[in-house]
Amino acid sequence: MAQSLTGKVALVTGAGRGIGRETALALAKEGVNVGLIARTEASLKEVAAEVETLGVQAAYAAVDVSSPEQVEKAVVNLTDKLGTFDILINNAGIMKKGSFLEMDPEDWKQTIDVNLMGVYHVTRNVLPQLIEKQGGDIINISSMSGLKGTAGSTAYSASKFGLLGMSEALMQEVRPHNIRVFAMTPSMVATELTGKGDSTEEEKQKFMQPEDIAEYMIAQLKLHPRIFIKTSAQWATNPF
Repeated sequence: MAQSLTGKVALVTGAGRGIGRETALALAKEGVNVGLIARTEASLKEVAAEVETLGVQAAYAAVDVSSPEQVEKAVVNLTDKLGTFDILINNAGIMKKGSFLEMDPEDWKQTIDVNLMGVYHVTRNVLPQLIEKQGGDIINISSMSGLKGTAGSTAYSASKFGLLGMSEALMQEVRPHNIRVFAMTPSMVATELTGKGDSTEEEKQKFMQPEDIAEYMIAQLKLHPRIFIKTSAQWATNPF
């Protein structure tokens, strides 16, 4: 029997748009109170208002997940407002493309700092709460680029391959505490990150939409606590 999510508290990073926004709304529809983290306060404010129209609490913090100091302060503040977390969705990420030699070293480093170290910083601050509760869920959004490298994506692939390795090891560490760690590797999703944020109606029938990923996460979270999906890949049925 699927478990209810009502009354739980979730933290969603990259929550100002795309997958993060749709995930926050999907959680709210299940009765989950939602903490929101992203870099742009204006978009966070809009998402928080939408979440609250669904009858749950929302709180947000505009931070850069690559900053350990900002993340630590944000988690403390959001916990004070919402209570301790049960669910963590690590969705925040950036994508910078360019050949290995052409890409600016700072862009390469920033990709790792956000996509990999950002997940580390947020998880490091939330995980003690889950361990204290002896239960919870962590979902890390990797990418198909974490399974297969392509030309022009050395930094992005490195960050997403690394995230899968971290997720695998963390999963083994926290299973004794009844904490589930899922890693997801979606292919093309129509978001601003992938350059498909303004999809035509025809494209919307071809490319996965943020709400598809959100719906999938809700299904995973509602699984009976005795089971979880360690890693999973999501593909558009026919994106050509």
